Amino acid sequence: MTTVDPSAPPVRHHKDNRTWVGQSIRRVEDPKFLRGKGGYIADLVEPGMLHAAVLRSPHAHARITRIDTAAALAAPGVHTVITGARAAELCDPLPDFGPDPANHTWRCLAVDKARYVGEGVAVVVADNRYRAEDALGLIEVDYEPLPAVVDPVRALAEASPLVHEPLGSNCAYERSFDFGDVDGDFAGADVVIRDRLRWHRSGGQPLETVGAIADFDHATGQLTVHTNSLSFTSYLFMAAATLKIPANKLDIVPVPAGGSFGSKLFVTKPLVIAGMCSREVGRPVVYLEDRVDNISNCDHHGSDRVYEVELAMMRDGTMRGLKIDVVDDYGAYIQFGVGHHGNALAQVTGPYKIGSVRYRLRAALTNKNQQGAYRGFGSEVNNWMLEQMVDKAARELELDPVQLRRQNFIQPDEFPYFIPTGNVYDSGNYHAVLDQALKLSDYDHWRSEQKRLLEEEGRYIGIGLITAQERSVFSATEFWFWFDEPGAPVTSMPESVTLKVDATGGITATLYSCAFWGNSPETMVAQLVAEEFDCDPHDVSIVYQSSRNGLPATGPGGSRTTVMLAGAVEGATAKIKDKARRAAAHLLEIDAGDLEWVDGGYQVKGVPERRKSLGDIAIALHLFKHSFPEDVESGLEESKVFDHPYTTMPSADRTNLGVFYPFVGHAVHVPVVEVDVETGGVRFLDYTAVHDCGTLVNPRSLDGHIVGGTAQGIGTALYEEFVYDEDGQLLATSFMDYLIPSAMEVPELKIGHTETPSPYTPHGIKGGGEGGRMMAPAALNVAVNDALAPLGVRVTELPMTPDRLLTAIRDARSASRP
Repeated sequence: MTTVDPSAPPVRHHKDNRTWVGQSIRRVEDPKFLRGKGGYIADLVEPGMLHAAVLRSPHAHARITRIDTAAALAAPGVHTVITGARAAELCDPLPDFGPDPANHTWRCLAVDKARYVGEGVAVVVADNRYRAEDALGLIEVDYEPLPAVVDPVRALAEASPLVHEPLGSNCAYERSFDFGDVDGDFAGADVVIRDRLRWHRSGGQPLETVGAIADFDHATGQLTVHTNSLSFTSYLFMAAATLKIPANKLDIVPVPAGGSFGSKLFVTKPLVIAGMCSREVGRPVVYLEDRVDNISNCDHHGSDRVYEVELAMMRDGTMRGLKIDVVDDYGAYIQFGVGHHGNALAQVTGPYKIGSVRYRLRAALTNKNQQGAYRGFGSEVNNWMLEQMVDKAARELELDPVQLRRQNFIQPDEFPYFIPTGNVYDSGNYHAVLDQALKLSDYDHWRSEQKRLLEEEGRYIGIGLITAQERSVFSATEFWFWFDEPGAPVTSMPESVTLKVDATGGITATLYSCAFWGNSPETMVAQLVAEEFDCDPHDVSIVYQSSRNGLPATGPGGSRTTVMLAGAVEGATAKIKDKARRAAAHLLEIDAGDLEWVDGGYQVKGVPERRKSLGDIAIALHLFKHSFPEDVESGLEESKVFDHPYTTMPSADRTNLGVFYPFVGHAVHVPVVEVDVETGGVRFLDYTAVHDCGTLVNPRSLDGHIVGGTAQGIGTALYEEFVYDEDGQLLATSFMDYLIPSAMEVPELKIGHTETPSPYTPHGIKGGGEGGRMMAPAALNVAVNDALAPLGVRVTELPMTPDRLLTAIRDARSASRP
């Protein structure tokens, strides 16, 4: 629905001609990484540092009745062994945004019982990792095994074993929200499409695991930690509280990360373990996860959901209402609460004019590693769910799947458009994206080929067209609007930049959140600075500041980095240009209003030969203070703390959640696959992806996001799954069992772009970092179902492994026999 929001920020007017924004430049980060000088966490390990290794529970659910560390302490090179009980004395519980923390305590090491396979129960600090690992084998632990629960629906049953006894239930959260006239829309519908869908858990698999190097100075009480993790830099006081040190005594130094995909978002456990150990032994301590640590004890598995969904439709294809009943398996802990579903509610109706939504959520606790962030943070699952329902509706109503989507699109003249939850879509032209995708994919040709190949050669070809959203730039309200009386109704999610023009005119940008995660912040900031100051992006120096000297910042996540840093750069630039204008006016002996910025400096309007370049102004401000009026200070350096540009508060009754994720991109993916009905194998014949992320900053970089995200989406759809058996044993603890698609399995993508600039952000930018994975699982599920439709097969479970596909084919053939 379209309404006027009096709280909306002013509409921005974007310039048409840009020099650097929109250019596919090579990343300014590349030279250091290609030379092996990126400074990853392992590169910072020096001789003399001690190393930590964690003893992990072999049981999914067991009481810890005894731990004997004497033999481990006596081993050569061992400096200390810290059990869970001792860690509870040294540290408070870890930061936790989940419900009822008093009865849901999450610590860096298990104290009374282990709640999943892989949970840490002790840590050894030794001269090197080899000796630390050897000493782990000398620790004697007596466990009293308890019944485990791994199925989320069974976990909610009354007789289920309890993961946390003080909670009295394995349901960590339950609530149903109604947005709009749900009952009326369903009562007036011609038909209701129903389905049960199952999305199994997978996770981001970074090339580099999480690591931290901690150095506690007993003389000053200062703890310095280098880490490749931690977003939410404004909330590092929580990590300090866990370590029982003042926040001003904790200094986090950001280190480039070898991949994250969300899996390194606010990962506090390695930092706390390293910091605790360093304080205990009085030496620098390194804790680097090995691959088993990272897979089994990372706190960042992806979503694990069971859906019961109903879509109210008219026979002409008009969508009316949506009922969603979802059980989400959060594992043993629930660090981010149910924020994953805030992401879903930001775009719950997709690109369609669906008038009402009922959203029932139950968060189940089980004996598994807990959920965290993975590219999409829950909204990619919503895209998949919704597109499966739309595809099923097209089949049941015998409607063309392209036209069904098109007729329900929000129209270009209806933006900004408020969806039933209260979030706003800022801009869009979904028809244009669809048209480009149909053309680029040669859709009509593949439809013709699909029919021919089945009739002439018995080959099963599927075309998986889907249309879906990519929300970007979250507001903090999505983490607390779940409660009538939230414990901490936080609203600040800023990003900051400091720009300094040195005496020679060189520009340095200082960033205050996470270092390189793969999202190219240095290139993006360099391009934005170059756009403002008419310089070359490769001449801009980008540095990072540690938390001790940092300005408020949140860091990457939720496709927010580009929009937020663009706002911070714009604000800091405006301050510098204002001072530079006044300085130039003084130097040129003219009124500041008679100056204009042209080609990297200020010149007199109509008299271009009378000008001062930024370098001229900078050197004067650095060296000749007394040549200027008293109110002009030396130097040319300014900072900007940029707050979320568009947030509104939820209504008291939560029938409207407010604006909390307002910059919404859109994409159409069209994979063409062939399914081998004898082996269950899926082969790509073609893949097209067309995205609209507002104004493009660096198309080359964005294409990389789309390719990488699509590769991860292919993994989610066909290969990747954290498999737990009925006893809670994790069966996929290495890449021998957890299968990731390689370059041989990922097809070459045909990528297209349209641009509908946001009216509310600098340059009209929207986030695009989670593109690809937000769409590929849905598109591939539709494609496989399209291929197997002649056999009467509909696959409703991801990943679509060969075994699952063959089972579905066999079941369909058995059902068709007389």
